[in-house]
Amino acid sequence: MTPITNVPPELLRAFVTVVDSGGFSAAAERLMRGQSAISLQIKRLEERLGRRLLERNPRHLALTVEGETILDHARRILRLNDELVARVREPELAGLVRFGAPEDFATSHLPNVLARFTASHPRVALEVTCELTLNLLDRFQAGELDVALVKRMPTEVTAELPGGLSVWREPLVWAARDPDIARAGPALPLVASPRPCVYRKRATEALDTIGRPWRIAYTCGSLAGSLAAVRAGIGLTVLPKEMVPGDVLLLSEAECDLPPLADTEIALIEAADLSPPAARLRDTIIRELEHRTAV
Repeated sequence: MTPITNVPPELLRAFVTVVDSGGFSAAAERLMRGQSAISLQIKRLEERLGRRLLERNPRHLALTVEGETILDHARRILRLNDELVARVREPELAGLVRFGAPEDFATSHLPNVLARFTASHPRVALEVTCELTLNLLDRFQAGELDVALVKRMPTEVTAELPGGLSVWREPLVWAARDPDIARAGPALPLVASPRPCVYRKRATEALDTIGRPWRIAYTCGSLAGSLAAVRAGIGLTVLPKEMVPGDVLLLSEAECDLPPLADTEIALIEAADLSPPAARLRDTIIRELEHRTAV
């Protein structure tokens, strides 16, 4: 058997797109190729690697164990490939991009994304604003942001947020140092961000719905500060499930008499007539977050 020395990126792209799209037909549409061509590329990739990557039948498509391992490597190779192509094709891409995002989401999910973007486009200056969603919306409406990520209820459309592309969604949970914090005292102590805050509003409205008394025990605008208060046992808080650290407990709604919480959604909004650098950042964020939710 001839040793493998190279894996063509187009084969890796077909593989990743099939996984992200959930099937060969959808992948063919995204890549503007015929379905038979996509199937052939997957076959060539499996033959070259000597591994079966996908288990497939007319009703089901799933990654094999080897496929799950190779998928991560394929994503990284394609990311570097795309950064190289962008650098060659658009060396002149330059200017200022004003980008806004909620502080907790930005610190948890965006540092590597933004770092890779600036590495690929060294002449683009990023001005990043981390704020509460309602403040970001005010700045966006005032024309102070080119691209922004904002929290919202799933499928929510308002006058301030007329549309926007959903790029992230995950469940909200109650979290605390100890479950007893949710059972002590007549009023539930909450650790929350200052008004206006989507999670604070979601928590208090849910508690009001079941008639559970509450009080704001600690207010802090940063995720780090809020988690410090939770770890100190000052109160419980509401967080996206993925942001709950290992030393903080997810509380059982049934055992702690807590109301269920709707999922949180992150939507991307953009100003009209985006500059080329801003459009490139938008596309990068969409692609990177799409890949993460598909894993």
